[in-house]
Amino acid sequence: MTAGPPDGDRPARQLRLPGSVAEVEAGPEGPGIGAFFDLDGTLVAGFTVAAHTMDRLRRRQVGAGEFLRMTQLAVEYKLGRRDIDALIEDGAGTARGRLAEDVEEMGERIFQQSVVDQIYPEMRDLVRAHQNRGHTVVLSSSALTMQAVPVARFLGIDYVVCNRFVVDEHGILTGAIEQPVIWGNTKATSVQKFAAEHDIDLGSSYFYADGDEDLALMYLVGNPRPTNPGPALTRVAQRRGWPILRLRSRGSGGPLGRIRNLAALGSLGPAAAAALGIGVLTGNKRAGVNFLTRYWPETVLALNGVKLNVLGAENLTAQRPAVFLFNHRNNFDVFMVAALVKDNWTGVAKKELASNPLAGPLGRLLDAAFIDRSDTEAAVAALQPVEEAARKGLSILVAPEGSRLDTAGVGPFKKGAFRIAMATGLPVVPIVIRNSDSVAGRNSTTLHPGTVDIAVLPPVSVADWTVANLAEKIEQVRGNYVELLANWPATLDGNDRTDP
Repeated sequence: MTAGPPDGDRPARQLRLPGSVAEVEAGPEGPGIGAFFDLDGTLVAGFTVAAHTMDRLRRRQVGAGEFLRMTQLAVEYKLGRRDIDALIEDGAGTARGRLAEDVEEMGERIFQQSVVDQIYPEMRDLVRAHQNRGHTVVLSSSALTMQAVPVARFLGIDYVVCNRFVVDEHGILTGAIEQPVIWGNTKATSVQKFAAEHDIDLGSSYFYADGDEDLALMYLVGNPRPTNPGPALTRVAQRRGWPILRLRSRGSGGPLGRIRNLAALGSLGPAAAAALGIGVLTGNKRAGVNFLTRYWPETVLALNGVKLNVLGAENLTAQRPAVFLFNHRNNFDVFMVAALVKDNWTGVAKKELASNPLAGPLGRLLDAAFIDRSDTEAAVAALQPVEEAARKGLSILVAPEGSRLDTAGVGPFKKGAFRIAMATGLPVVPIVIRNSDSVAGRNSTTLHPGTVDIAVLPPVSVADWTVANLAEKIEQVRGNYVELLANWPATLDGNDRTDP
């Protein structure tokens, strides 16, 4: 989507390549330009219908006869003996007799559980870029509303052109689909109709899609953008000079991706054994813990092909111990921060993680505090051992937003981390993570190769902080996150990038 980081400390330069955010930002604006996005394989890695099918299988809502029929239809379609219309209509038939609002709620639940982490961050950025230019952004797909609408809602897309259930006067699904079934040529004609109704110039519009069946619509727009295209679409794109976008930041990652993730998980055993040995030989638990925290997070990131571009690395050691704050977007943010802070640290985590088979034992090894955010008194009491550890020389790692957020912005900061800093006199060191979603979704348990940008700001003294000005001081720190994420710098005070 953008040019890779240049050598040395020169700022990275965005190229206005077709298919990039920079191209959209440099192009014309206004609602007369449409940006049409396909769903499966384009906005989302894989197929949303698979998530719905797996959900029904897990809940034992699919009988043997229905499963065999689904398999037969899929095989016949692959062999060219069955039209896609039959597959789509058969899928709609499974919802016959259900309340429309119940099916909508089910779609939202499955989206949150299984689909949200499969949205390509690159496509999310492109959607946002088109929205910022005032373009009319449309999700155009052959999927059903229960699959497409939750994705559109999450991305802030107002218009959806997709297959829709027929609903009777009582709000019950009949099992039929509004005609014509949207697929291939009918998808193109549906978009043409939408464009005419909304005064959109297709000649100036964009279409992002992966399917070979989307060729008809690709021919209609002035800016066709094949995204993860199939074989036929790839051949046409190459012949016509259409820019091809290939994204690998989501999905299984293939055999290599699975090997990477298994190797990273397996590395914990040897690292823990070595740490235990060091602790026993030295008679110092902290020496063993430091070995683990220094090398295991780096190993996990390296084995998964994750690199860190760090600005202001010298601020990591300017004052130690310190309270290190980081914005929280996925399960692996803490690995990135740990790889930077390295040793002599403990942390604060939510109470639910105490029962996690991996995070729980690791947290107890690190003497981390597991706090119940719903119980203020209990949370304050749980932080007291952490404050004592800080007084003895340990740094504290905290995500001040509390929960993982699915946003490019910054959530409200809770006061716990700042109260620790005030109680111990430790400085606050903001660590601003720009794009960790490029390597893992919010709830993902696997990493994908990529480069994450991180800025470490200078330590902030809390010497003049009081209960009276605490809220103001917290908001000043939070403001630094907001500013940096909105206007990412090439350097911090002339500091070079580093890759620890």
